[in-house]
Amino acid sequence: MQVLRKIAFPFSLLYGFAVYLRNLCYDIGVLNSVSPETPTICVGNLSVGGTGKTPMIEWIIKNLPKENKLAVLSRGYRRKSRGFLIVHPDSDPENTGDEPLQISRKFTNVTVAVEADRREGIRQLDKVVSPDLILLDDAFQHRRIKARFNILLTSYSRLYADDWYLPTGNLRDHKRQARRARVIVVTKCPAELDNQEQVRILKKLRPLPSQSVLFSSLAYGDQAIGIKGSISLSEMGKEEVVLVTAIADPAPLLAYLSLSGIRVRHMNFPDHHFFTEEEISRFNEVGRILTTEKDFTRLNGRVPQAYYLPVEHKFLNGGKEQLISLLKDL
Repeated sequence: MQVLRKIAFPFSLLYGFAVYLRNLCYDIGVLNSVSPETPTICVGNLSVGGTGKTPMIEWIIKNLPKENKLAVLSRGYRRKSRGFLIVHPDSDPENTGDEPLQISRKFTNVTVAVEADRREGIRQLDKVVSPDLILLDDAFQHRRIKARFNILLTSYSRLYADDWYLPTGNLRDHKRQARRARVIVVTKCPAELDNQEQVRILKKLRPLPSQSVLFSSLAYGDQAIGIKGSISLSEMGKEEVVLVTAIADPAPLLAYLSLSGIRVRHMNFPDHHFFTEEEISRFNEVGRILTTEKDFTRLNGRVPQAYYLPVEHKFLNGGKEQLISLLKDL
């Protein structure tokens, strides 16, 4: 794979140039960006792969004032349906995408919708539910919309400053676009990240004076949750655990399980993979399995002995209070 990426370097130059031209057209007004009347918060990244966007959307929902009438708009990656669609807790994940359905099931007081055209999605949400605030999931590259507040995520182990453009690297947008973010969150950090390391990262990211850079780690629960209830991770780990993942970056979860002394047999699949009937049969034959919440959503009750381990962002150095304060000003 690494050899192929190096061979593809000339294509990455072309890709980077094309992305630069597209952004330039928006910057100088050749292409039009629209600022919606409804306040919008965009959560996104510059790269492909997992930086923790869905847990960040969920964190924002939990920490915004409860009286706000919230909506979440996502494109519904890899869904089989088209156009605007309101997501309900009993929706089919293949029609909505896994992450929107996960959010809908967890926050029943929040309207969740999918639409690849974010302008149209916002128009429909304003018409159907008239929300006070719309959270845009993975819309940083969707420059037809100019969000009121941009949160850019970058993974500690794969900072966008150290990355390169597709297909040689993982960047899908120009690094300079990070300047559009009001807040940059370095996610998946070690729980104990010393000041010296934070300064090193800040020097790499080179934020503007107007930008806040926050650091967060992933905090996993100690209870695995399933259809029939929950079970402690220590109880589950008395024997080898079959771990099923279809996410971009399972490394943090594997590291956490290893530190917890859990022996794992890992069955890994591509990100957002919809499990086949044959694979479901295999899962049902191995007994109890552990998975992520996104994968649990995609399994959709077809593996009764499946459990997921919840995860959330845990901000370091007072980052939680700082972000809440910034969001309150919207």
